[in-house]
Amino acid sequence: MPDFFENHRHLLERAVAALKTREFWTPFPEVPSGKIYGETARVDGEAAFEALIGQPFDLPGHPDESRVGAETSPWGRDVAITYPAASVDTLVSASQAAGADWAAATPEARVGVCLEALKRLNAQSFLIGHATMHTTGQAFAMAFQAGGPHAQDRGLEAVAAAWDEMTRTALNAVWEKPQGKMDPIVMEKRWEILPRGVSVMIGCNTFPTWNGYPGLFASLATGNTVIIKPHPRAILPLALTVRVLREVLAEAGLPRDAVLLAADRPGAEITKDLIARPEVAIIDYTGSSVFGDYIRANAGQALVFTEETGVNSITITGAPDFKGMCSNIAFSLSLYSGQMCTSPQNIYVPKDGIDTDQGHKSFDEVAQGIAGAIDKLLGDDERAAGVCGTIVNPATLERIAKARAAGRVIRDSAETGHGQSATPLLIAVQPGEGALHHDECFGPISFFVPCDDARSAIDQAADIAAAKGAITAALYATDEALVDHAARAFARAGVNLSVNLTGNIYVNQSAAFSDFHVTGANPSGNASLTDTAFVASRFRRVMIRRLKVA
Repeated sequence: MPDFFENHRHLLERAVAALKTREFWTPFPEVPSGKIYGETARVDGEAAFEALIGQPFDLPGHPDESRVGAETSPWGRDVAITYPAASVDTLVSASQAAGADWAAATPEARVGVCLEALKRLNAQSFLIGHATMHTTGQAFAMAFQAGGPHAQDRGLEAVAAAWDEMTRTALNAVWEKPQGKMDPIVMEKRWEILPRGVSVMIGCNTFPTWNGYPGLFASLATGNTVIIKPHPRAILPLALTVRVLREVLAEAGLPRDAVLLAADRPGAEITKDLIARPEVAIIDYTGSSVFGDYIRANAGQALVFTEETGVNSITITGAPDFKGMCSNIAFSLSLYSGQMCTSPQNIYVPKDGIDTDQGHKSFDEVAQGIAGAIDKLLGDDERAAGVCGTIVNPATLERIAKARAAGRVIRDSAETGHGQSATPLLIAVQPGEGALHHDECFGPISFFVPCDDARSAIDQAADIAAAKGAITAALYATDEALVDHAARAFARAGVNLSVNLTGNIYVNQSAAFSDFHVTGANPSGNASLTDTAFVASRFRRVMIRRLKVA
């Protein structure tokens, strides 16, 4: 059998070190370059994707009681791939049957499987990029990065965190207690890692791998079997992941059914039946708080990790670089048409305006500066399509139409001319109107909110984060006292804060091995990717001790 752990030991050690230093590090390059991935990688990846279109997806040995599949690309083509499907009873039984051998494998064996799978997934990044593009509606460059290397980074981060936690204390020890003149008591002690059992990972439509890999690989590394339940509109990226993992498991002589795909049809989802099973011990979920509440109410004794709805904000109290600020915010609002869990929604600005390097700017001048930067960024249709991608859910278009009535339109949404698309809609609200902005309006919709003064702007943004949840918050300020006030306010609200971002770093971005994605400290989620709490409770330690007799 191949020794995957020893083959990738150095990779694991580097990943664990990066977790501790929090400095920039990645083993998976984000640039889709032939010089990195091979001169034919781009062509080969696209050809591999095209070969899947309209065909039954093959998962050797996987439970296959029927075929399902209804994915349609938001870019305007029918994917028409069918996947093996099975009943909840079949899937849970198969996962349980694989559980004993998978749990009995050493931590080294399990971690080795995860590392080998991540390396193979990285080699397939162009294929995964096309699969992500045509199921999520992201433009290819973003789909390659978010669906491929960045997701793989997050998976590796989870494996490294799990390994670090499993090996934090010795697995074997000789315990010797002195007894004065009597012989010491000597015991041989050994600890086994005991997984919780069957884990269910519920994938989302927008970032199936990026959001899915942390829970998937954390559960696998700690000895839990995993049933992957993809969103019915975004099955392919996770089906490819299942295929790679099952191939590696087979080569390692371990049960392939440690990883299973729970594919289903839109309108006939099996998620509720799956999470209600008493055998399910862990659930990882990304999506709306409405379904998050349903999971909590119906998941029994399962351990639940969530990333949910939130209202992300930008607070503008001053601008040391007004043009740079407007350009940075314009990109953040436009990227993937606001369909990111980190996308800003509410923009809080003092009603009397702000001071900038270009002089005083009124509330309207701030709003128009950002609107103008969006127009400049998206002035070319091809570039607009590359930044905005497409709208993956028709409900988002309905939400845009509804939001127009919430206040004064600063910038209207429009199509890019490519796929099902929408550019950012900017609305100025007044006190007493635009209640829509008090909740998440997922998509390319942002609200400018006038506030009494700078401190009031910060406090309103922090208060809504604490009440409704937020994953990101941004501040622009020239007064260090305001920065300190904001740091305290947003820390109390449990949301990460970015200050005075310009250039090529955006509030939407979250870097593996450095940024803890979501804090678990407000209603936008109860877990953090990837801290100790995310991995440590997925297993327990069981002791076997024996008295050593001389």
